[in-house]
Amino acid sequence: MELKVEIAFLCLFFGSSVLSQKTQLSSNTERSALLDLRSSLGIRAQDWPKKAQPCFNWTGIQCQDEKVTGINLSSLRRTRKGRRNPQFAVDSLRYLTFLSSFNSSGFSLPGPIPEWLGQSLVELQVLDLSSSSIFGSIPVSLGLLSRLKSLHLSGNSITGVIPAALGELNSLSVLDLSRNLITGSIPNAISALGNLTSLDLSSNLLEGVIPFEFGSLSSLRFLRLQNNSLSNSIPPQLGNLSQLVELDVGYNFLSGQLAENLGQLNNLQRIFFGNNELQGVLPPMLFLNLNQVRYVVLSENQFEGQFPDDVLLTKPHLRVLDVSGNKFSGALPNLTAFIKDANVLFNFSNNLFYGNLSSGVEAVSSIDLSSNYFGGLASTSNENWATFSNNCFLNIPYQRSFEDCQVFYAKQGLVYNGTAAPDSVVPPLSAPARNRRRFMYIMVGTFGGIGLIVILGMGLLLLRKLCAKQTTDRGGTVDVRPVSLEDNTPVPMASLKSSGLGEAFSYEQILHATRNFDESNLIKHGHSGDIFYGTFEDGKLVVIKRFNLQFIRKEMYSSELEFFSKVTHSRFIPLLGHCLDHENEKILVYKYMSNGDLSNSLYKANDLESDCLQSLDWITRLKIAIGVAEGLSYLHHQCDPPLVHRDIQASSILLDDEYEVRIGSLREVCVQGTDSNQHMIKRLLRIPQTSSDKGPSGSSPSSSSSSSVNCAYDVYCFGKILLELVTGKLGISNSSDDATTNEWLEKNLQYISIQDQESISKIVDQSLLVDEDLLEEVWAMAIVAKACLNPKPSRRPSMRHIVTALENPFKVVRDETFSSARRSWTAALFSSWRLSSSSESNNNNNGLGQSSMKYSARIGSHGSGGNEYSFSLKRSSSEIFPEPLDTEREEEN
Repeated sequence: MELKVEIAFLCLFFGSSVLSQKTQLSSNTERSALLDLRSSLGIRAQDWPKKAQPCFNWTGIQCQDEKVTGINLSSLRRTRKGRRNPQFAVDSLRYLTFLSSFNSSGFSLPGPIPEWLGQSLVELQVLDLSSSSIFGSIPVSLGLLSRLKSLHLSGNSITGVIPAALGELNSLSVLDLSRNLITGSIPNAISALGNLTSLDLSSNLLEGVIPFEFGSLSSLRFLRLQNNSLSNSIPPQLGNLSQLVELDVGYNFLSGQLAENLGQLNNLQRIFFGNNELQGVLPPMLFLNLNQVRYVVLSENQFEGQFPDDVLLTKPHLRVLDVSGNKFSGALPNLTAFIKDANVLFNFSNNLFYGNLSSGVEAVSSIDLSSNYFGGLASTSNENWATFSNNCFLNIPYQRSFEDCQVFYAKQGLVYNGTAAPDSVVPPLSAPARNRRRFMYIMVGTFGGIGLIVILGMGLLLLRKLCAKQTTDRGGTVDVRPVSLEDNTPVPMASLKSSGLGEAFSYEQILHATRNFDESNLIKHGHSGDIFYGTFEDGKLVVIKRFNLQFIRKEMYSSELEFFSKVTHSRFIPLLGHCLDHENEKILVYKYMSNGDLSNSLYKANDLESDCLQSLDWITRLKIAIGVAEGLSYLHHQCDPPLVHRDIQASSILLDDEYEVRIGSLREVCVQGTDSNQHMIKRLLRIPQTSSDKGPSGSSPSSSSSSSVNCAYDVYCFGKILLELVTGKLGISNSSDDATTNEWLEKNLQYISIQDQESISKIVDQSLLVDEDLLEEVWAMAIVAKACLNPKPSRRPSMRHIVTALENPFKVVRDETFSSARRSWTAALFSSWRLSSSSESNNNNNGLGQSSMKYSARIGSHGSGGNEYSFSLKRSSSEIFPEPLDTEREEEN
């Protein structure tokens, strides 16, 4: 026995000795250097434990052959003492002679880059000091790092000029000096870097010209020079960069014409020439061979002449085209190539385009045609995504004056009578001139009357404010309410945190949390931006939304910021912070919701290996319904003026670990009655809109250019959510004009009746286990859902009444005689339903007459490609569950 113990002890001793030899650095000098670095930088003990072996136990340390070859400080944090006086104290690095990679991105190292760094670390291949609070100039000694492949110095406060010595880094592949304060010109020596694949000098103070010698960088794939003060023309030699994928020279002072040689860039995908002083006609062959192009931005220049649509608009991968703010003229380019691919963004605004609209406009997901001279009739089938203001259209408001349009078309040798034929010639003025004069007098009288009403409205508004002020002065108290979203003033950056927008994260923190926006972290591609999972250094899980303002409208990002800055309520997704470092890329950080959204939580697998789905129990479903109703009730009744969500569906209802509701998708929230064209006087005078001002659902689904938006639309959408909870039928709330959904509603709404409980069992989710009392609650929720789907917006219940009904479901079906001095909440909730269904109750005990319901639809009427519902004297299905379309049609029944 003693022999066995001795053998075991010897094995343990020799094993530990071998392990110790394996993990220890071979050089005491290197270990001492790391300990000195730990001390000078103030690294926390939990990251670099003093007694542990650095190669195996220190975070960010890489070793090879018992030598330190890599140091990564980007995920480390300083001690409290180290944070008090951080410095660029890395002198001990000079003793790590085998170091090939040093990364301090996001780790504060305030101070200049030491001169010795390029002299001592001769093995260095990767040097990343981005966003490290560095200042001072770039040392010339960096040119001695002959093995260097990647140099990242972006996001600092580096001054001075770019040293020509960097041109001696023959192995360099990536050079990123962006977002600094570098001055002077771009040295020609950079063109000697034959292995360079990415050059980013953007967002500095560089002047002078783009060196034509850049044309010799045959391996270059990314050239980013935007946001500087570069001048002169774009060198035609850049057309020799056959590997180039992205060329960004926007926001400079470049001038002259574009060279046709640039059309040789066969692999080019992204072209950004916007906000310069470029001019002339685009070369006809410029886009001929650019078959990979996806993004083309030529905005805010002085280009003129016809736009070469016959070439560019046939490119199969084109997604973004922005030519706004130029002098392009002629007819709108033909967009028929995008009939089957609506996921594109076009901006033709602020040019001199004229004539009638070409075909294909309605197929584009987002198009801006404002501030041109288009005439005729504007297509309204795509009004959710199109901007037509300040043109010469006849059928929409906010257009140029009739006289301005006439003068412009006359200069083109055309006649303007609302439309313009390409071959028309200006005739002598005769009788039509008198008609035009008469028309002008009518217009003057009309707009004069409108102006008088506006002045009166302003007077009334001022009087109201004065009265309110006097009341406040007398009473000494003020009724505090959320700030109106009608105030579109941007939120000052200094007050972001105090206004409810959370912590200001650095861009490097965001990159680290999402692993450089890795595809594995992607949740989905949203309408306004990509959404990612993220994990911060402290282990906190978050959801990160990334807005690329080069490809989406700025309003999509600013509307969410505005909402969070002015509205706070526990029923909305918490905003933890933001990152606004980049001009064209904004980041919002939300709290992570462990149970996702309602669309993927209603049914969940029991375990990873089982195909069986477990549905939410009824108590949880009712809890979710009440939570959503409370959030909408806050918007509708506690905000002044009322706010409309406009995007209530299962995917916008987020659930935390206790299935508490947090409403998301807040980009569409707006003030009730907001529109781009109508009801301005009513909003100014605070006159409530009647049902005749709205369509059958009360609003358009989601549009800044829709007729109007009101709370009745949210109620309608909420009714669909309730039906999903009752029936378990997913997808009802996600569709707006789906014929299949309409048919399903027509078939199942007939089973919801306040006179008959038994019929509800025909549509209840079969996976629900409910007793008699719970079934009565299910019945009550179904009745509330049907009331929300009333065909007349003015007769739908308010969210305040809906909250009361859902919190007291038994009163909905048991206590119809509940009374008070005013109408009971029961009557307020269901009187409209009884009125709308009374005519059918004699024919059908369920409350709806099947025989009298007719459904009629014409596909593609007026060439819109959409659905138009035909109404008759008989009750159609669209009266029973109207979809939020045709918002300009008044209620006729």
